[in-house]
Amino acid sequence: MGGSASLEFKEPWRNVDWRGRGKLEGDLRNTKLTSPDVSHLRILLHGPIGVGKSCFINSVDSAFQNEIINRAGEASSTSKSYTKKYTTYNFKNGNCGFLPFVMNDVMGLEDKDGLQTEDVFSALLGHVKEGYEFNPVAPLIEGDCNYVSNPSPDDKVHCLVTVVSANNISLLDQSIIDRMKTVRERANEIGIPQIVILTKIDEACPLVKEDLKKTYTSKKIHEKIYVCSNVIGAPVKFIFPVKNYCYESDTNDTTDILIMSALRHIVGAANDYVTSL
Repeated sequence: MGGSASLEFKEPWRNVDWRGRGKLEGDLRNTKLTSPDVSHLRILLHGPIGVGKSCFINSVDSAFQNEIINRAGEASSTSKSYTKKYTTYNFKNGNCGFLPFVMNDVMGLEDKDGLQTEDVFSALLGHVKEGYEFNPVAPLIEGDCNYVSNPSPDDKVHCLVTVVSANNISLLDQSIIDRMKTVRERANEIGIPQIVILTKIDEACPLVKEDLKKTYTSKKIHEKIYVCSNVIGAPVKFIFPVKNYCYESDTNDTTDILIMSALRHIVGAANDYVTSL
């Protein structure tokens, strides 16, 4: 049996309401923080170079602003990390200030150079000062002017998001995999919740490239989810496939729904975590 039928399950392996964009957006905009000690939920993105970490931040912003946004710089090449500084991104909530969560992007992991894993540990604990320029040769240390000695609950990370690409997850260098696992293990020791974002699903599956609504009936994406789980050790239920806004000139509901569905779980996990701070 050939054609698209052989590439697709008869029933979706995860349920999505493709008409539920409005509810998703409303729930996220109206998120009530569970702790009086924080003014926002801090989400830290990390992963290999070129997987779309900065692009995911821009895509989240685009989904809420209903226009394509490019505040977090994106690289046109995957050879070197575009992100050089520790920067906090907030998101406008219409005319009512900002959404109750912020995101930080860090320098991408490379096989030889790139981000020091110790810098991720420092960021998780809130020790990295805003605007700190990552040094691929040496990590930030206590006593440095960019080291925050007494971080507030707002400075600390409330959810760690590992970002990987669906079209090359099985080709990652073992050294990068080991560093991602080390970061995830440290977050687990601290008790910080973790979510995985699987990007570039349209590049990994022709069926999804043609129709994004087939993400959860695609056998290829289903396979990639399990490969991702095996490679980095994350439970399948915490891995969410998305398509970033990479070449579009306008937003669309289908892309927004995948982005917001993942974000709902990220924000929910972070909000649960801050009650323990």
